[in-house]
Amino acid sequence: MPNPKRRHSNQRTQSRRAHDALRKPALAECPNCHEPKVPHRVCPKCGQYKGREVIETAAE
Repeated sequence: MPNPKRRHSNQRTQSRRAHDALRKPALAECPNCHEPKVPHRVCPKCGQYKGREVIETAAE
């Protein structure tokens, strides 16, 4: 396996890592209970997705 002959400069390393920062997850409002949830996923609060109950949640 070939090895690098010289080290990369700080600018080159930082330029490569410019897109590695973590981002906040995008949130959408649940149309049923109006709680924030991840888009295209079942709502963890009410258990509904696209107007149907997909998972059962504990009744309050």
